[in-house]
Amino acid sequence: MDKSIKYDYQSELKHFFGFDSFKGNQAAIVESIVKQQDTFVIMPTGGGKSMCYQLPALMLEGTAIVISPLIALMKDQVDAVRSHQEEDTAHFINSTLSKKALAGIKEAVKSGATKLLFLAPETLVKDDTIDFLHEVNISFVAIDEAHCISEWGHDFRPEYRNIKKTLNGIRKGIPIIALTASATPKVQQDIQKNLGFTDANSFYQSFDRINLYYEIRPKGEKEVVFKDIVKVISQYPNKSGIVYAHNRKTVEELAECLSLNGIKAAPYHAGLDTKKRAQTQDDFLMEEVDVICATIAFGMGIDKPDVRFVIHHDISKSLENYYQETGRAGRDGLEGDCIAFYRPRDIQKLERFLSDKPLLEREVGMQMLQEVVNLAETGACRRKYMLNYFGEADLSTSCNDKMCDNCRSERVTQDATEPLKQALTIVAKHS
Repeated sequence: MDKSIKYDYQSELKHFFGFDSFKGNQAAIVESIVKQQDTFVIMPTGGGKSMCYQLPALMLEGTAIVISPLIALMKDQVDAVRSHQEEDTAHFINSTLSKKALAGIKEAVKSGATKLLFLAPETLVKDDTIDFLHEVNISFVAIDEAHCISEWGHDFRPEYRNIKKTLNGIRKGIPIIALTASATPKVQQDIQKNLGFTDANSFYQSFDRINLYYEIRPKGEKEVVFKDIVKVISQYPNKSGIVYAHNRKTVEELAECLSLNGIKAAPYHAGLDTKKRAQTQDDFLMEEVDVICATIAFGMGIDKPDVRFVIHHDISKSLENYYQETGRAGRDGLEGDCIAFYRPRDIQKLERFLSDKPLLEREVGMQMLQEVVNLAETGACRRKYMLNYFGEADLSTSCNDKMCDNCRSERVTQDATEPLKQALTIVAKHS
């Protein structure tokens, strides 16, 4: 590519997507990719990460390869691009395709008609994929959900760590853009080290979603928490929302409970067939369904701006997960409510699940769970706690509008000096 070409990025955005303006530092990120620079992007959920690689892919010669972790995420991205462009402009390759469909996609890519090709990391490292990509004019590679690269990340996938090595085997020097919405400073450093980002352009945007309200409530037994969730959702008639739970059985039972209470709800989890999951996503986007009850597989890449609430029947396994899942709310900039139900017993169950994991994975998992416990049990500002976890130092303006339960509620205090003295006296006498 001729780097001397001058682009009017605003006009390109209008031409390809019909938008009048960029969000945040999207324009600078697009320019970095167009100029073939390695680029590292930390941008909160709802900040517009996908536009950062979709636009340069459409502008540049060749095909951009997008590494994405979930089939559902690929489908949504492809559908989004096709809504503005020709069908062959975007494709994905994964295990759901027939041989005939796969052959057709490869022909479209080789012809130059396909500007964005979405692959899972497991697909990228296959020999037949590598052989095929040797024949493709690759404009750049976008690594979405780049936190999966790091062993210290919440969704570590070993295949992600081999992406750079695989790309070097195809062609050295392919420009890379790595993007994530949730990475601590330690994870950010690990990502850049793995990708060899010694001279990459880095773009950081605040994790602070000022329009989201965070609240954590005590969790009762099954019937009680189900009733509490119905009560919460009843405050949002005909509004879109997501309820997250850890296991499929709870997801199914929650969806049935909500439906019996007159709420248009549907379940979503990996146990459903691909067609059913796709139909549920479409029904949610088209507002045939108001509430999705889901495991964490749902929501990745779902570009529905008017989700008004996200409820956690079970507390998340990490702050990164919690941040990403609550980040589905309020993408239109209007208020979104994020309510989680918490009890220590659930943490103990998650700790038992970690007991059979390899040592490093177990240690990382335990550290992440402890951070979740700290968030749930703190009496201080929950927003500031999360921002501090993600490495943001300037928290002076956070939660000024009392957008978490701890800051919104008046705390009742009492002097416990005398009872404490009495307790210490008793302990001293019996020691």
